[in-house]
Amino acid sequence: MRKNLQALVCAAVLALMGVVGLSTASRAETGAVRVVFTKGGFILGIGGGRGVLTFRGHQYPFAVSGMSFGATIGASTIDLVGRARNLRTAGDLAGTYSALGAGAAIAGGAGGVVLQNARGVVLELHGVKVGLELSAAVSGVTITMQ
Repeated sequence: MRKNLQALVCAAVLALMGVVGLSTASRAETGAVRVVFTKGGFILGIGGGRGVLTFRGHQYPFAVSGMSFGATIGASTIDLVGRARNLRTAGDLAGTYSALGAGAAIAGGAGGVVLQNARGVVLELHGVKVGLELSAAVSGVTITMQ
């Protein structure tokens, strides 16, 4: 009886190991992102730019457009680099991202942002701003793959 129980437990463990070994986990990955974004405005800010996602050894170009509403005065260009986390495919980067942020640039300054879209992709970007701009606004950014 004891040998039968040991054989049954051993068979169950081997079967479980086989199922776990055959299953493919849907794992999220991280890609590198570079974006150049220019914006300007007075109260209502409008901007746009281009970027490249490097993911799984390939480069995927995309367009960025955005608008902010609030205390925005001036114009600036920001060259951002960082990473996109929680990607399953390159297409997951596309979508609308929102953030509440504040920043300033006079001739040159640092800027950074963390954004998330509906697919759970998190953009962590930082870079240097050039221009004259003060802002404390609610922003929306849309990324479209090209």
